Formats: sequence, C-alpha cells, structure tokens
Amino acid sequence: MAKETTKTTIEADGLRYRSKAPGSPFAATSSFGAATMSCFLCGKHRPRALLKSRKLLGKSQPVCAPSCKELEEQLSTKK
Repeated sequence: MAKETTKTTIEADGLRYRSKAPGSPFAATSSFGAATMSCFLCGKHRPRALLKSRKLLGKSQPVCAPSCKELEEQLSTKK
C-alpha cells in the first residue's frame, strides 16, 4: 500500500511542473503600502490600508479593520 511515486523532470527553462501557472497570485507592487497581507483572524488577503494591528497571543498581528464581518459587508455592498 505504498504511495505512487511522482516522477518529475526539470525542463530546459528550469521549471519542474507543467500544470502549475508561473508567478505569484499576488501582483508585485512598487510601493510597500499597496501590498497585501492576510488577516490573522479570517485569513483573507487585503490591502494594508484595510488592516490594523491588534495584539493577539502576545504579538501585534494584522487584522481587518474595523472587523472581518463588517469589512466583508462593506466590500460586498460596494460591488
């Protein structure tokens, strides 16, 4: 009952996988303030402007401002 071993080969361009799309799902930004971070509570990626720092588990963590639920409602009504 051993798992099947997946054999991969390194292509000429250096990529190992053909099915994986190259690059990052998060666009590279030129300014630090426009970057996204994930909320510590809900895990969704948001622009840094929509997050605030809150002390959780003894460390400052980025969380949605004012709260995850309220922010989601605000964003859904704008669409």
